[in-house]
Amino acid sequence: MRFLVTGAAGFLGSALANRLVAEGHTVVGLDDCSTGDPATLSPEVHFTRGDINDRPKLWTLLQEVDCVYHLAARVLVPESILYPREYNHVNVGGTVTLMEAMRDVGVRRVVFISSGAVYGYQEQQPVREDAVPNPRSPYAVSKLAAEYYVRTIGALWGIETVCLRVFNAYGPGQHLPPVHAPVVPNFLRQAVQEGTLVVHGDGSQTRDYVYVDDVVEAMLAAATANGVDQTIINVGSGRETSVRELVRLVLEITGTQPEVVYNPRADSGPARLCADIRLAAEKLGYRPRVSLEEGLRLTLERDPRLKRRNGNGKGGEREAAR
Repeated sequence: MRFLVTGAAGFLGSALANRLVAEGHTVVGLDDCSTGDPATLSPEVHFTRGDINDRPKLWTLLQEVDCVYHLAARVLVPESILYPREYNHVNVGGTVTLMEAMRDVGVRRVVFISSGAVYGYQEQQPVREDAVPNPRSPYAVSKLAAEYYVRTIGALWGIETVCLRVFNAYGPGQHLPPVHAPVVPNFLRQAVQEGTLVVHGDGSQTRDYVYVDDVVEAMLAAATANGVDQTIINVGSGRETSVRELVRLVLEITGTQPEVVYNPRADSGPARLCADIRLAAEKLGYRPRVSLEEGLRLTLERDPRLKRRNGNGKGGEREAAR
C-alpha cells in the first residue's frame, strides 16, 4: 500500500513510518520539523518538510495514496494553555486542510491519531469511548474538535475515518523538550543523571502508560480493518498506574536514588485515567504486549539520551562504584 504519514518525524510518526517501510509499503512523510527529527526516519521513507496547512503541497503528496495517517499536531498541554490560537491553527485548521485535500484528490481512508486527554475528569474507569468528553486544556479541545471535523467531512465526502484515542504513549526517541517534558522519559533522564524527580500533586493520580510498539500495532491494524468507519477507538495498555508507582519502577530499573520531590500545589490533572480497550480488541485485534516495567527497561536500553553520565558527575561516580 501507499501511505501518507503527517507528523512523520515525530515520536509516534517515525515509529509508524519506519515499521510501514520495513513491511514493504511505500511511505510519504510530511513534517514541519518544529519538534520532530527527520534523522530518525528510514532512508526508504520519502520525506518532505512542510506545513500541514499547505494545501497545494498536500495535493501533490496525496497522489495515489491509499490511506493517510494524520499525526501532525502540537502536543504539549501546558504550552497549549499559553498559545491556544496556535494549537487551534495547527491541530484543528491543519486537520481541516488535510481533509479538504483528501476530498479533492480522492483518498478514501484516514486514521486520525487523537488523545485520551479529550476525556478529562471521568468518574467511571476504565473510560469507554462512549463517555462524554470533558477536555481540560486547549490541546484536548483541539483534538476533540479535529475528531469531529474528521468524522463529519468523512461522512459527507465518502472518506472512511478511524479515530484512535492514544493514552500516555512512551518509548525510545520520545521528544524531550527543556520544559514540560513527558513524564516517562523525564523521570528516566533525571534518575540516570542523579537529578530530581518532581511529582505534581501527591502522586496518587493514575494514568495508562502504553509502549510505542503497542501503539504502532493498533495504528497498523486501523488502516485495513473492516467495519471501523466513523469509529473512535481507545489505544492504551488497559492498566492503571499511579505516578508514585511509576517513580518506584523508575528507581528500581535505573538502580539509582535521585531526590523525589512532591509539589502538592501543582495541578496534577484528572485523579484517574485508564483506557477501556475492549473495542480495540474487537475491531483491531489489539492486544498490548509490553508491560510498563518491560517498556521502561526497553526505553532505557534503546534511547542513547538516557545513558548515565561519565566523568566526575554523580552518575559517573555511582557507575564506577558498581
